[in-house]
Amino acid sequence: MPDFTLERCTGGIVAGIDEAGRGPWAGPVVAGAAILDPDALPNGVADRLDDSKKLSRKVRSSLFEALTANAQLGVGIASVEEIDKHNILAATMLAMQRAVSDLPMAPDHALVDGNRAPDLSCSVRTVIRGDGLSLSIAAASIIAKVTRDRMMESLALEHPGYGWERNAGYGTKAHQDGLERFGVTVHHRRSFKPIAAYLK
Repeated sequence: MPDFTLERCTGGIVAGIDEAGRGPWAGPVVAGAAILDPDALPNGVADRLDDSKKLSRKVRSSLFEALTANAQLGVGIASVEEIDKHNILAATMLAMQRAVSDLPMAPDHALVDGNRAPDLSCSVRTVIRGDGLSLSIAAASIIAKVTRDRMMESLALEHPGYGWERNAGYGTKAHQDGLERFGVTVHHRRSFKPIAAYLK
């Protein structure tokens, strides 16, 4: 389970950073940034924080609300157009930069999930599987995941038939069936090979 070890070793104001949505065929990529004060978190929140993919939708939503009320948070979004123009990695780094810029205070240091780091004005440390090690990164992963899921649920109302409210734009059978029936939308990533194949 993640804890505050990395944050304490780093010192100063530490922001955890993570993203959601690198792999889907549709929708933006979203990054979250989180600065946590251990003394400000309600009882039980730190004990439940974990990699967002390991948590149920209900638990993620509950933690999202608790973090929104008790942590310093930032969200950054890179659009489908930016993904197609720059590639998904560059768009992810852009979303992370925007998430840090969206924080209400500037961090001294950033802990970034994974092995690639965005160009930031503070010091940066990458942490592989960081959302399972650092509570700040775990919090950022929940903020990114819930924000993006809600965006895809909203887009599903505009474009029913792809199952985005359930698959969040990933290439599930329901999504593939939607592409066969309704074709490619403006929210699909045309630079991704499966979508490019449908366009042909």
